[in-house]
Amino acid sequence: MHCDINSELSAIVKYNYQQLKIDTIETHNTNGLDYLQQNDIHYDWIYVDPSRRHDSKGKVFFLGDCLPNIPKHLELLFSRSKNVMIKTSPLLDISAGINELEYVKTIHIIAVNNEVKELLWILEKGYSEHILIKTANINTDKRECFSIQLENENYTAPYSKPLTYLYEPNAAILKSGAFQEVSKQLNVFKLHQHSHFYTNEQLVDFPGRIFIIENVVPYNKKEIKALGLKKANITTRNFPETVKNIRKKFKINDGGETYLFFTTDLNDNKIVIEAKKLKNVV
Repeated sequence: MHCDINSELSAIVKYNYQQLKIDTIETHNTNGLDYLQQNDIHYDWIYVDPSRRHDSKGKVFFLGDCLPNIPKHLELLFSRSKNVMIKTSPLLDISAGINELEYVKTIHIIAVNNEVKELLWILEKGYSEHILIKTANINTDKRECFSIQLENENYTAPYSKPLTYLYEPNAAILKSGAFQEVSKQLNVFKLHQHSHFYTNEQLVDFPGRIFIIENVVPYNKKEIKALGLKKANITTRNFPETVKNIRKKFKINDGGETYLFFTTDLNDNKIVIEAKKLKNVV
């Protein structure tokens, strides 16, 4: 059963099903909530893809601002199915979503080529255990997966100065906020509470980019000029200046094989890490 309030989209879905020779799904150009209220049918699953724009607010960040308002109609949904799946924008705040909803069992964070595309929320009526967050970053050559149960985030990661390798989590993990669990599961150190870079002496299978560190210098003009770099890929995290300002200040063009990370270390000092990206890491 497929319901869509938008007549054009409903017609497209119906056409697609016909082309795929799928004759087991009915399509209805109607409000799905109205359909549920008018038909006392119980389903194995209800899948909802709410509109992500509000008439007056534009793009929205909370489920209550979407159309339909899912939190407002949870009772109706669970009267028709034990299982509800909701697809939402990557802009949606995960903590806010958990607070707005009930019976959240699993949250899937899906990224493609390091860009978060969708959040998938799995709700099971009556579920009251810990929420599982599953992240996946789908690249051309591999898939990076990482999971965490929310109760595990009371762990505090150990900190370290930059060691041999620098690890940068993929976008799905950054969206999850599971920064302590990355350190715990993969046995890597954080550079700083808010920097979200990791380091270790050993090479580990890491869900993100891996770099070998060549230099670590204090953030000052003399030290950075001494690196002699005219071109580099620049990333900032937990750092007060923008990439644009840094390029202008130090006359460093974009590109090349060198990566510069402008960040903050465990002693709250501003530092610059010069590194090379490791390729084809298994």
